[in-house]
Amino acid sequence: MQRRHTRPIYLGGVQVGGEAPVSVQSMTNTDTRDVQATLDQIDRLVQAGCEIVRVAVPDQQAARALKEIKARCPIPLVADIHFDYRLALAALESGVDGLRINPGNIGGRERVAAVVDAARKRKVPIRIGVNAGSLEKDLLAEHGGPTPRAMVESALRHIRLLEEMDYREIKVSLKASDVPVMLEAYRLLAREVDYPFHVGVTEAGTVRSGTIKSAVGIGALLAQGIGDTIRVSLTGDPVEEVRVGYEILKALGLRRRGIELISCPTCGRTCIDLERIALEVEERLSWVDKPLKVAVMGCAVNGPGEASHADVGIAGGKGIGILFRGGHIVERVPEKDLVDALVREVENILSEK
Repeated sequence: MQRRHTRPIYLGGVQVGGEAPVSVQSMTNTDTRDVQATLDQIDRLVQAGCEIVRVAVPDQQAARALKEIKARCPIPLVADIHFDYRLALAALESGVDGLRINPGNIGGRERVAAVVDAARKRKVPIRIGVNAGSLEKDLLAEHGGPTPRAMVESALRHIRLLEEMDYREIKVSLKASDVPVMLEAYRLLAREVDYPFHVGVTEAGTVRSGTIKSAVGIGALLAQGIGDTIRVSLTGDPVEEVRVGYEILKALGLRRRGIELISCPTCGRTCIDLERIALEVEERLSWVDKPLKVAVMGCAVNGPGEASHADVGIAGGKGIGILFRGGHIVERVPEKDLVDALVREVENILSEK
């Protein structure tokens, strides 16, 4: 697929846009004023592969906490600001790498200009975050609701405001919980600007339903070359957002990190508890950060052939299974030892690399 050409921006040491890989980000759900709890969650996100992290800044106490969080945060830190431009100024003073604001809700032109001037001095990009649930009243009235065109008009309004201030360190998001609305909004804006896009389906839902909506929405845009950084919005542990984000990118061949699990859907030939085994394999290999295709197959006859493109895998038979690597049988293993044998072989592969 051919990616849309976008101008690059930099959040700390991470490039977004241009020729950079699509980055994966998330947002903490801790109280930002609780510095240690926030840092602990950031550490878990980093271990999962998170490349940019955003934190909510609801008040000045949270803005002041950003200074210590930034000093100990190993990845770029973005401050999420609403309504009060002074929080954006305080966040910049604390050293954040990026801002997420809606220029339309932080005050008049003078206040936006104050934020832009402070961001310019520190070379900090600003994300214009348009959300279908908080569009300007005049646009809602003009377009009859939160339509894709209304979202695009909102984004262009804010983009032009920053451009008039000669500021172009911008990325844009056009989020909606309605996938078709979100898709069309991004497609429309992609024809009009070359700023990098932060892509996501907002308020997508729980891990199960939200993963599906996010995969459809984010995946559809990425398949058309639209999207420079992604955030999967799920209710619950944000670590799952990072994991799902990478699974979406892996499915499209855009990024390879960690294991890609290949497991068959089972059939009448299956003689082992394949669902339990596959889940155990996924959990026990969650620490792997190198790209590796791992197969868990339920049929010892066809398994290796069907998963011959996998780096390593297991296939179960009646009471016994086989461990294979690169499509070739390594050894026959009792069913109870299959997962242990697979994990050892993965460790062997990684040590060889």
